[in-house]
Amino acid sequence: MSRRLPARVVAGLLAAAALAAPAARAQEPAALRGRMVAEQVAGRGIDDARVLAAMAEVPRHLFAPEADLATAYADRPLPIGHGQTVSQPYVVALMTSLADLDPGDRVLEIGTGSGYHTAVLSRVAGRVFSIEIIEPMARDAARRLARLGYANVELRVGDGYQGWAEEAPFDAIVLTAAPPKIPQPLIDQLKIGGRMVVPVGGTIQDLQVLTRTPEGLEKRTVIPVILQPMTGQVREDG
Repeated sequence: MSRRLPARVVAGLLAAAALAAPAARAQEPAALRGRMVAEQVAGRGIDDARVLAAMAEVPRHLFAPEADLATAYADRPLPIGHGQTVSQPYVVALMTSLADLDPGDRVLEIGTGSGYHTAVLSRVAGRVFSIEIIEPMARDAARRLARLGYANVELRVGDGYQGWAEEAPFDAIVLTAAPPKIPQPLIDQLKIGGRMVVPVGGTIQDLQVLTRTPEGLEKRTVIPVILQPMTGQVREDG
């Protein structure tokens, strides 16, 4: 059975659920998530039912402690400390959908951040391995994910350039930070048939999907995005 639903159907159902809530509960997290998914995600064409369910489940406000409740579900990136941000909901949902994950898939995420995208991936994939270069941020994300019960996630502090060789190969690799060009070790750690979702470029990046085939890489460009730059060795790799 297809896991994809017509976006207009999902949006209608979620919007109806949000409207049906009593007025006093309209600003509760579940209602805000329902509206976020209906308007910002399904309403913009994301039709993967499992991704929509993950976005409706994961409490974004708990991964953006500097934002108030309403702002946490707004259509915008949010500051999460250390000069970093969590991407807007649509971008998180789009990148997760483009990874085309199955329930048993193993995913490598480069750039844990606050752990929000990690949590979304964990609801769609089997296991998530995530690398964060900023040590205090990695520690905070690990504690947050453990406290909230995301047990199929493993975190590491380090430079994502080299990937996670001992756990390779991966069914999918998702970069939440933008390299000027794609590190070769990450390509090498992708399974044949695996997908890499990556924003490539400078200030404005091309969101690309790479599929590894026996003959090499197939690439398609989806949309322009603006994500945080990837740091570390990738900036020295000429």
